[in-house]
Amino acid sequence: MSDPSTTTANKAKASDITSWNDRIIAEVRANAGYAPWSSEEDFAAGRPVPPRVPGFDERGMPLILVHHTGAKTGRERISPLFYQPVGDGWAVFGTHGGSPQHPVWYHNLMANPQATVEVGTERVPVVARLAQGAERERIWAKEIALVPKFAEFEAAAGRQIPVVVLERAHGQAATPPLPEE
Repeated sequence: MSDPSTTTANKAKASDITSWNDRIIAEVRANAGYAPWSSEEDFAAGRPVPPRVPGFDERGMPLILVHHTGAKTGRERISPLFYQPVGDGWAVFGTHGGSPQHPVWYHNLMANPQATVEVGTERVPVVARLAQGAERERIWAKEIALVPKFAEFEAAAGRQIPVVVLERAHGQAATPPLPEE
């Protein structure tokens, strides 16, 4: 049987992350793909905030919203992620803030690679695949040059950070993002 205080603490933490995630999603949608940096309070609380990256203005960092299907639940989830344009698609990075485990969105995309992304003001159907070998190294090196903190995350995690390429699903047109609920 689980300890009720632990269960309550885990639910509170999940609720806190969900509300942070909802706020970032709203900011990305309101700012055509950008989210302003989180507050000092967010950093102090250890929330999964994007690290500050030099060279970006007050709009913040461009983020992509990845709609993915839960591997266990089958429910749609949305994850705001750093991204790098790759050809006609995008690469995202499973840093999970330096955690030894891969993020849930990574497991979901590997189990259900058909997904949708919101990038800028577009909503695009995509197919996810894991970058490997020289392709992964090339994309990862470029990302480390832009966000050196990711190298620290990989070292702390003790695992190779997965690089997932989101390729446009051919034959399906992009659409405007859905209005906020």
